[in-house]
Amino acid sequence: MITKGIILAGGTGTRLYPMTMAVSKQLLPVYDKPMIYYPLSIMMLAGIKDIFIITTPEDHMHFRNLLKDGSQWGISINYAIQDKPTGIPAAYTIAEGFLAGEGSAMMLGDNILYGANIAEPLIKACHNEKGATIFTYQTNEPERFGVINFDKDNKPSSIEEKPKNPKSNHAITGLYFFDERASKIARDLKPSARGETEITDMIKFYLEEGTMQHSPLGRGHFWLDAGTHASMLEASQFIAMIERHQRYKVGCIEEVAWRKGWISDQELHDMATGPLAKSGYGQYLESLITEKAG
Repeated sequence: MITKGIILAGGTGTRLYPMTMAVSKQLLPVYDKPMIYYPLSIMMLAGIKDIFIITTPEDHMHFRNLLKDGSQWGISINYAIQDKPTGIPAAYTIAEGFLAGEGSAMMLGDNILYGANIAEPLIKACHNEKGATIFTYQTNEPERFGVINFDKDNKPSSIEEKPKNPKSNHAITGLYFFDERASKIARDLKPSARGETEITDMIKFYLEEGTMQHSPLGRGHFWLDAGTHASMLEASQFIAMIERHQRYKVGCIEEVAWRKGWISDQELHDMATGPLAKSGYGQYLESLITEKAG
């Protein structure tokens, strides 16, 4: 059973310059909340309460000021600093002490997932004791991502990193579940031609071993890598539309903690009437309690 999660919130965010020249992209707003709230809420929906955030020397205090130690939401958040990006797998070597020989989930800090019953496949992946689980999504721009290919029996057969001529449109999302061997596998990887280790090489290990589970996100689910100006705007517009039309919020970590029973009605009320009181966000939290009371 996976109980630990890693959120990778480092990097320089050069694709978003000049917006990210003074602040981490994961602290930028996606509609009504910081981007980091979205991957954090996914970890919480999976039932993961022990979370490790990897960030930069310049930004780590900003994350601490925003999220603190997580206890206000009934979770635990620890932090580590990565001086420079050396590839996504480096997260597993940095977090090796935190993982202490256990399996984990890892999510990129600029990824957003949404959909009906999204918690179900997440919880299922947490119960996968051996191997890996990856989530894929059909996209019109597969050349931007790692892509999974399939054989004639529609079983995963190979993985390509940002292929110029994709054989498939099934992109690998930035959410990964790996067993306790992840740190060792990451240490043994060789850098690619671009000088970084590649997450696709980690996935290939499990694919070749026959222990990789593939969980496709289909209709009714939404995935966005909010790492460009266009995709950030698209994400904000999407979240705004969903929240206006369905009333409920997306990526609301206070609500997730409350519905999980990790915080009480009183604790949620205190959050709603504290610093958030004058915002629509705080009013939303208070409305949850009112709704429950009938």
